[in-house]
Amino acid sequence: MKAEVTVKENYEFRRIYRKGKSAVSPWLVLYCQRNRQGRTRLGVTVSTKLGKAVVRNRVRRRLREIWRLNQEVLQPGWDIILVARGRAVRTSYKKLNDSYLGLLAETGLLRKEEQ
Repeated sequence: MKAEVTVKENYEFRRIYRKGKSAVSPWLVLYCQRNRQGRTRLGVTVSTKLGKAVVRNRVRRRLREIWRLNQEVLQPGWDIILVARGRAVRTSYKKLNDSYLGLLAETGLLRKEEQ
């Protein structure tokens, strides 16, 4: 993933947590806030409570891939943070993908023709 499409800085995460919209599912929490850059950026948070590094990195890779494959259905110009919950470790890729799309619909981030 290119550096220009990721949210990396701590102050950006804190701003999105504080001022952004959120939606919750059993597997994920999605925070989002409009940005002025005209492109959508992603930040992923996976707590050490979910497991050791191998497990956390697997969840992180799955979430980035779900975001990459569903980019065309997103409205441009948003900062999105995905927070993995405990159940995300043992769930299937399809459930994670469906959960992600449901959270996008709940927050209104899907393009109009996709809803």
